Amino acid sequence: MRNFFNSYGFFGVLELIYFKIRSRFIFANARIVRFPIKIRGRKFIKVGKGFTTGFNCRLDAFASNLNKTTICIGSNVQINDFVHIGAIESINIGDNVLIASNVFITDHNHGNYSGQNQDLPDTKPAERPLHSKPITIEKNVWIGEYVSVLPGVTIGEGSIIGAMSLVNKDVPPYSIAVGSPARVVKKFNHSSRSWERI
Repeated sequence: MRNFFNSYGFFGVLELIYFKIRSRFIFANARIVRFPIKIRGRKFIKVGKGFTTGFNCRLDAFASNLNKTTICIGSNVQINDFVHIGAIESINIGDNVLIASNVFITDHNHGNYSGQNQDLPDTKPAERPLHSKPITIEKNVWIGEYVSVLPGVTIGEGSIIGAMSLVNKDVPPYSIAVGSPARVVKKFNHSSRSWERI
């Protein structure tokens, strides 16, 4: 207990107690939600036991089907300061995922820019129809600071996404991906029990 007070100080501990109590009114099974937090579409969001947030997080969930969960967050997930998660179709985050600060995850875009029926640049972006593809972030993933995860992506179990990466395609399980766009630079070798460069 002494280390706890040494880490946070007296007023910091009081603040944590306040956040802990207030968290129960937002997500009953959360560990701690730090305020302020912005939530739109609360009824479309499901969080697992032990959910933790940093300050100034934003969760936006919208669905045409009023019974659909569009953001599903597993157990013991921690998102840090200024994380923005926006879904109109489906974002699933597995257990034990750690998301650093200033991360943006979205399953949708304003407009379609590939394939057929592409949107034109002379249409106001806010007036272009939303297009979405589901996102899956499997368990035990670690996402570094300032990462953006775009529609249609699956990040495999146990993977790491390096800071400031743009994830616009799938990342296989047990991989380290970095860059913009992100590319896999290492994979975990289960036989040698080490991360090996590709």
